[in-house]
Amino acid sequence: MSKSSSRPSLWETIHESAKHVLAINQRNLLYVYPHNPRRHFPLADNKLLTKEALIQLSVPVPVTHKVYRHFYELRKLEEDLSRLPEFVIKPARGKGGSGIIVISGRKGADWVGISGKLYTLHDLKKHISDIIFGVYSFGLNDEVMVESRVMQHEAMNAISPYGLADIRIITFRQQPIMAMTRIPTLASEGKANLHQGAVGVGINLKSGCTHHAIHQGDPVSKHPDNGKTLIGHSLPFWKRVLEITHLTAKSVPLGYLGVDIVLAPDGPKVLEINVRPGIEIQNANMEGMREILESHDTFLRRS
Repeated sequence: MSKSSSRPSLWETIHESAKHVLAINQRNLLYVYPHNPRRHFPLADNKLLTKEALIQLSVPVPVTHKVYRHFYELRKLEEDLSRLPEFVIKPARGKGGSGIIVISGRKGADWVGISGKLYTLHDLKKHISDIIFGVYSFGLNDEVMVESRVMQHEAMNAISPYGLADIRIITFRQQPIMAMTRIPTLASEGKANLHQGAVGVGINLKSGCTHHAIHQGDPVSKHPDNGKTLIGHSLPFWKRVLEITHLTAKSVPLGYLGVDIVLAPDGPKVLEINVRPGIEIQNANMEGMREILESHDTFLRRS
């Protein structure tokens, strides 16, 4: 047999790689549905319920200043917000960062968003009314959370200068399986959302060091806006991040989760959890989750 004929074909190479990748249907049929009872979905889908569960196990979360559930409660909106130098408005059941406004200060009678956009009292009242009405939660009535604004650790500013980066960790049966950090860009308008243009940076689960990155489906090594390298950064508090991830997964009766964490100057804080975490984390790490999950499942069954 010739040397060239012994090489695997392109089809064989693709087929071999595919065996390691967790596809969306496999995620649903093998992990989401069997391990996440539908009756417990609200614990993840409602950020207020998530917080209640996390606080019981002393998991650090952003402070909730105010919750609005009814339109009549907005009569004191100006008084409520004027007490806060900076804050975040978000829907309790929002998805993918929709409906979130981050306020960094005041300018005269108006509030200033992190992008520099000005919001009048009327603007904020309308936005909050939209959230209550269900604009950001598929037409269902929703609740409005006014939270403390989390400032990120200076180590994260080095790789995420255009917004608050988060860390997404996939857990299975309370154990961390794979991790990445989502870095905002100018295109994503400061949001850590891969579909809106953020960068996904894979993290070595043991060391907490960044080792691979993708942007809009393509491998990258530098931030698309400032050219700073994204690879080789050791993230602070990594041991604590893994501890908090385990506690978070332990706080809810859901076996397969995405846990979203931000690194503040005083340590990690959990933003939310997701019962249907996306599978792009595999591309960010250049590694499939299928074998990892299967071997982890086999180990737990034997132990």
